[in-house]
Amino acid sequence: MGHDIFEITVNGIKLVLIFLLMVQAVPMLVWLERRGSAFIQNRFGPNRVGPLGLLQLGADAIKFLTKENFVPTSAKKALFYAAPVFALIPGAVAFSAIPMATPVYIEAFEMFGQNWGPYRFLVQGYEIGVGIVFILGVSSLAAYTILMAGWGSGNKFSLMGALRASAQTISYELALGLSIVGVIMMFGTFNLTEMINAQQGPLTFKWMEYTVTANWLPNWGIFFQPLGALLFFTATFAESNRLPFDLAEGESELVAGFHTEYGGFKMNLFFIGEYAHMMIASGLMTVFFFGGYSIPYFSVADVQAWALSVTQSEMSASILSALLHFLSFNIKFGFFLWTFIWVRWTLPRFRYDQLMDLGWKTMLPWALANTIITAFIIYFATI
Repeated sequence: MGHDIFEITVNGIKLVLIFLLMVQAVPMLVWLERRGSAFIQNRFGPNRVGPLGLLQLGADAIKFLTKENFVPTSAKKALFYAAPVFALIPGAVAFSAIPMATPVYIEAFEMFGQNWGPYRFLVQGYEIGVGIVFILGVSSLAAYTILMAGWGSGNKFSLMGALRASAQTISYELALGLSIVGVIMMFGTFNLTEMINAQQGPLTFKWMEYTVTANWLPNWGIFFQPLGALLFFTATFAESNRLPFDLAEGESELVAGFHTEYGGFKMNLFFIGEYAHMMIASGLMTVFFFGGYSIPYFSVADVQAWALSVTQSEMSASILSALLHFLSFNIKFGFFLWTFIWVRWTLPRFRYDQLMDLGWKTMLPWALANTIITAFIIYFATI
C-alpha cells in the first residue's frame, strides 16, 4: 500500500475512487442501454423523468432501496443474504487491477514539518506482476455466488438457473483462457502494463531476418491475434451471462434464473456485479488487443515530452499525460461496453444445447488451434 502514511492514505483513497467509478458507471450504462435499445427498436426510451430521462435513474435507485426485504420461507438465510454481496466483490477486486493510464509522479514536498516523497502513483488499484492470472482467477469466483444464490433461495427454478449458469461459466472459461495464451506468448509477459508498452508506435513485426513496419496501423494486438480477440470477446459474453448467452435467465423457462427470489437492494447488487464483469471484459479487450491506454501512433514518451513542453513541470506533465492516456483508455473501454449493449438488442438467445455445442465443439478447438498456430509463427519468426 505504501511506505509512509501519506502514500498509504492516497492509495486507500484511490481504491475507493476506482470502486465508486465502477459502481457509478452502472446507472449510466443502464440509461445508455435503455436509450440504445429504444433507438435500435425504433422507440423513444426513458424521456419523461428529467431531461432525456436521466432522472429515471434516481427513481430506480429509490425503488431499489425502499422495496420490501423479502426472504422465502424455504431459503437458507445465510447463503441467501451472502450471495448478492459476494456477487459484487469479484468484479470490484478484478477491475481494480486493470491499468487505466500512465503513473502520476509527485515531487518531494514539506508538510507538517516533515519531508514527503517523491511518489509514483499508479492509475489502478494495485499492480500485480501476474495480472492476467489474478484477474481471471478472481472474476471466475462469480460462479460460486451464482450457486449460492440458486441453492440459498430454496427455489427449484433458481437452482436450475444456477446450475445452467455455472455450467456455462465453466465451459466458456476454457475457451476464454486458451484464447489469451497466444497473447501471452506474443508479448512474453503476464504483466498488463508491459503488454500495453509493447503495443506502442506503428505496427511492427519480424519474420526471420526481416523487420516489417506499417506506419498507417497502430501496433495493437488485434492485428497479431484476430482469432484470439474474436474468441475472447465472444467468451466474455457467456462469462457475464449477457445475450445471446443469458440462458441462466431464460424467462420463458426459468422465470428469472438464479435471482428469481431476489428484489430491492439485493437484486441491485447482482445487477452491479453483471455490469462489473462487462467492464472487466471491456478493459481486458482494450489492454490485450487495442493498446490499453496508449494513444495510437504516439508512444508514451512522445506524449510525456509534449506534456512537458506545455507545462514546463515534470509533475504537471505526468498529470497531463495521465489524463490524456485515461481519456484514450475510456474511449476504447466505452466502445466495448456499447458493443455489449448493441449485441444484446440485436441477436436472439441461443438454445442451451447450441450454447454448449458452441463452447465445446467450436470455440475450444479454435482456441487450441490459435495457440498452436501462434507457437509455430513465433518459432519461425525468431529462427
